[in-house]
Amino acid sequence: MSHVETTKTNHPYVERKKRVCGGRPVIRGTRFPVSSIVWNHKLGFTIEEMLREFPHLTPAQVYDALSYYYDHQRDIEDEIRQAHDLETWAKKYPPTLKVKHGRRAALP
Repeated sequence: MSHVETTKTNHPYVERKKRVCGGRPVIRGTRFPVSSIVWNHKLGFTIEEMLREFPHLTPAQVYDALSYYYDHQRDIEDEIRQAHDLETWAKKYPPTLKVKHGRRAALP
């Protein structure tokens, strides 16, 4: 059986602050979530494509966000899942329009 040594990795371009994006990890000095980088990467966008789409980011910031993801994969995966779950959003921000008589509601 082999022993794998792990070390804590420093992420100079990623930060978490209570009052920035609800404490989610973001690119330092921005409100750009690490999960957005990861989501775009999972959709197949290359680093170069993301940099063209988000010109305020640097290659080091994007690569560090991906590195952070691999160090905190479970947390970021949970964040992505919640961000794309319509029921979670509907509970957090309930619709303000009432359903008219005879029409079905969009959500259960």
